[in-house]
Amino acid sequence: MTELLTAASGRVKAARRLADRRSRRELGRFLVEGPQLLAEAYAVAGTVEEVYATPAAAERYDDLRASSPVPWQLADERAVSSLSDTVSPTGVVAVCRTGFALDLAAQLPPGTDLVVVCADVRDPGNAGTLIRTADAAGADLVQLAGHSVDAFNPKTVRATVGSLFHLPVTEPEAPVAEVLAGWQRDGFTVLAADGGGEVDLFAADGLLGGPTVWLFGNEAWGLPAETAALADHRVRIPILGRAESLNLATAAAVCLYASARAHR
Repeated sequence: MTELLTAASGRVKAARRLADRRSRRELGRFLVEGPQLLAEAYAVAGTVEEVYATPAAAERYDDLRASSPVPWQLADERAVSSLSDTVSPTGVVAVCRTGFALDLAAQLPPGTDLVVVCADVRDPGNAGTLIRTADAAGADLVQLAGHSVDAFNPKTVRATVGSLFHLPVTEPEAPVAEVLAGWQRDGFTVLAADGGGEVDLFAADGLLGGPTVWLFGNEAWGLPAETAALADHRVRIPILGRAESLNLATAAAVCLYASARAHR
């Protein structure tokens, strides 16, 4: 019988470092857990570098193992669980390279016309849901700018439900102001989603048909006035009932689908 890797194994210890954002940045690697996300990662050539699985998971996901571009390393439950941050680990975790996101960004087609810029979005679940929403609405690129959570945080990765591997997601090092100015120089209209905006989304069709950058802010306090002022227009979603506001992910979905409709 093949000897199982343990939590004390050097390779497992090295993989465990990827729970830390600084290590992810330094090593250009991140963790992916579960069969669905692993299958999505397989579809991007060269992304998956190592897979760790318990014997039970290897048997359960035999078809996935058979299609793997790299050998699966068998490890005991404690070792694999040490790489997981979920309550109920699936028993299979992969080490993937982050560089595929930049590779995808480098391949953006000339017809790029819908971009999402997140400014200081710090909740990993919200960031992941925004990426998933952008994917569903046909956006070309998502940028996590300012002091946003990183795209490769395990909770962010999980919340994308695979969309992380479908469209480029980048983390620009430049300040938000410089990021937006760059898009404006390239002919994009920057629209800030702002509950106090001067433009009603229902009356914004004339702004949505061209190349557009949607700017979304922090889930708790939205966009600071000085950040919203960087946009060409500040757009509010009309609240037709008695709700105080919409949460970040819902607001993003409404705005992005309005753009998707206008572009089509």
